[in-house]
Order: sequence, then structure tokens, then C-alpha cells
Amino acid sequence: MDQKISALIDSYRDELVATLVRWISIPSLKDTPAPGAPFGGEVRRMLDMAMADASAMGFAVRDYEGYACDITLGDAPEAVAVLGHLDIVPAGDGWQTPPFTAVIEDGKVIGRGSIDDKGPSLAALYAMRAIKEAGVPLKKSIRMILGCDEESGWEDMEYYAAHADMPEAGFSPDASFPIINTEKAMLHAYISAPLATTGLKVKQLWTGERLNVIPGECKALLEGGAELAEKVAAYAAKVSLPYTSEITAEGVWVTAEGIPGHSAYPEGRRNAIGMMLLLLKELGVEGPLLTLANVYGMEHDGASLGCACRDDVSGPLTCNMGILHLENGAITATLDMRVPVTADLDQLEKNARAALEGFAFTTVEKKEPHHVPAEGELVSQLLAAYHEESGLDAYPTSTGGGTYAKVLKQGVAFGAAFPADEDLAHQAGEYARIDGLMMAAKIYANALLRLCAE
Repeated sequence: MDQKISALIDSYRDELVATLVRWISIPSLKDTPAPGAPFGGEVRRMLDMAMADASAMGFAVRDYEGYACDITLGDAPEAVAVLGHLDIVPAGDGWQTPPFTAVIEDGKVIGRGSIDDKGPSLAALYAMRAIKEAGVPLKKSIRMILGCDEESGWEDMEYYAAHADMPEAGFSPDASFPIINTEKAMLHAYISAPLATTGLKVKQLWTGERLNVIPGECKALLEGGAELAEKVAAYAAKVSLPYTSEITAEGVWVTAEGIPGHSAYPEGRRNAIGMMLLLLKELGVEGPLLTLANVYGMEHDGASLGCACRDDVSGPLTCNMGILHLENGAITATLDMRVPVTADLDQLEKNARAALEGFAFTTVEKKEPHHVPAEGELVSQLLAAYHEESGLDAYPTSTGGGTYAKVLKQGVAFGAAFPADEDLAHQAGEYARIDGLMMAAKIYANALLRLCAE
């Protein structure tokens, strides 16, 4: 890549970090809609900040009624898209530092949204700034689209596509390098059933806010006393898992400590809801909670739901229960399946319904898989940029995660995490390496020059 552009990116280092610190300070969680703020006031505030920062860099910026914005470089009618998002998942438990007050330590920026997806979006924005300030002539425009509902329902992209001409090709800096050209299908289900009146009495249970998060802690209030607490301790010793109990006037509060993470990547994690379900089964629960213990438990492959499958293109199905709530005498839960590209979504839904007899499926959402051939220009040019700047091996991969790449006919996920990076997206202690963001900015600049420069 041109050394002038590389030097420009190097010169932005302190500013990029300072900007990321400001962006992290806004807890841009989806909330109650308001006029001009369809995803709540904090997301609107984050969008305003991003647009102001881009405008200050001299870019043309458009606001799409609070659903998204776009930031454009160049005036060619054909554009290459860069799709990032400004919304985040809840902070959750287990943070050693304030999740919305960024901490810079050991070359890292620690805070919710640092790597998913505020830091990577800024890396791409500063790459665009370097191309702009270097005065590179463009045969294609570069259009960054920043959405505000990626972690929920993608209403932002639906609105944007209805009110703007969506580019056909581009990338989303919202995953990992070298490149992800295959994204699994998704099957999301919201299920409910009346709580049993027999067996172990569960008085309170409320875990999880998002279906795409592996919960790291689950608490339940059970009817009982010292004898029940002793059974909890005995089970914890038997299975060598971290369960604790506290005897109170209300009953016994039981806690299961899991290992949180992103639902698409369950390997090495431990779902606290699954842990709780198996404990409740041991303690004599009946009804829907027993059913969930039997067909979900601590599995993450969907086997007991009759949904386990895999293919050579995208690997195995994964299944996560991100929410388990007890309210008004009923249990509500979620299933988040990331499905191999060759699997039949309708058949998987039928299998899950059969396994969960007695549950009402209140909502079912399906997203088809996405695949861009590795031999095409987009993938080959991005891989070449990655290898040239990083010196690392470049090859296409698949993921169970879902990115905005799916909204493009030719879209891929491209960074900003590197293969050796620790994966803490959706977890406590999320961070972005500053050196990683700077290298990502150079890779993005290189890639955009390959795709867009005259």
C-alpha cells in the first residue's frame, strides 16, 4: 500500500483511541422508541456522535431517521459498502472495570463495544479518512453504513434498504480476519409453558436479556431450607461445577456460575442456564423445566432436540438458550440455533417442536445462510490486502455469527479481530487491541484501494 496512506493512519493513532473512548462512554443499548430514536435515546446519542465525528472529517453524512446513517467518500454512482454497527449487547456481570468507562491498559481499550463493533467501525472510518486526505482518485465510491439494531432485529437495515440504494458488494468489519465468506443460517425460537404445580417449587428465576448471549450466571429462588442447600452442595461436588446456595427467609437462593460468551461460539463456554436446569432436575423439578433439562441441559449441538447436524462448508449446528424467565406462573425461554448452510430450517423447527411438546412457540425467526464464492474478486482482493499488510496466511472461513454482510449480494465479514486474538465479544472484559485496530485500519485502506481506486 502507498506509504503516504500508511503514514497517515499511523498519525491517527491517538485520535482513534480517544474517539473510541468517547464512543464506549455511550451505553448504546436498544431501549424504548421515541420520535427520531427508534431504538431509544442512547442509541440515538451514539448515532449523533458518530455522524458528528464523520462530518468533522469532511465526509458527506446522511441520517436515516435514527435507524442508521451513511458516510460517503467519492461521487461515483457505484459504491462499495462498509457495514458497521453502533448498538451493543448489555454489559452483563463479571467486569473488573466499568464497562462504559473505557480503560486503556497494556495496549488495550477495555469496554463494552470496543471490539463489537465500535473499534472496528472506527478503524474502517479512519482508513477512509486516510484515502480522502491522500487525495486518491476513486472509480467507485466508498459508503460506510452504520446501523443501530444489529444486536437485535436488524430493523435498521430493513429501513435503510427501503430508503436508499443498497450497494451490491462490500464488507462488514464485525467479525474476524482473514475473511468470513460463509455465514450459517439462523433459527430463533421463543417458547413458553405454564410452570408445574408439583415437584420442586421454583419461586423466582430470571436470567438473560438477549438470545445471542451465553449467560454467565443464573440465579433461582427455591422453596426449602438447609436440607435443600446440602443437596446443592452435594451435586456441585459430584459434577465439579460451581454452584452455591444461600439460605434466606424466602427460601434458598441458588447460583450457577457459567462462562459467558457469544451464542455462535459455544466451545469453551458454559451456559449458566443449562447448569441451572440440570441442578433443578437433580433436585426434583417437574413440568417444563424438567423438559428443558432433558432436551437442552448443557448441550450446545441440539442433539436432544433432534437438531444436531453439520456439513463440510460451515461445520456443526450450535444451539444456545440465552433467556430463561419465570413470570406470572409461566416459563419463557429462547433457542438460538446457528445452522449449517445445507440444513433444512423447516425440518429443524418441526424436530424442535416435537421435542418440546407442551411448549407454545410464541415467535419463530429464520434467517437464510449466506455464501460468497472464494474465487470472486471481492474475496480475492480482500485476502490479498490482508496478507500484504499483516504478513499472515490468508484463507476464507465460515462462522455461526451473523453480520450485516448478509444484506449485500456480495458481502463478507472482514476483521477486525485477528486469529490469535482472545474472543471476548459479548463477554465481561471485552477489549480491542490498539495495535490490532491500527493494523486493521491499514488492511481496510489497502482493501478499499484495491476495490475502488482508479
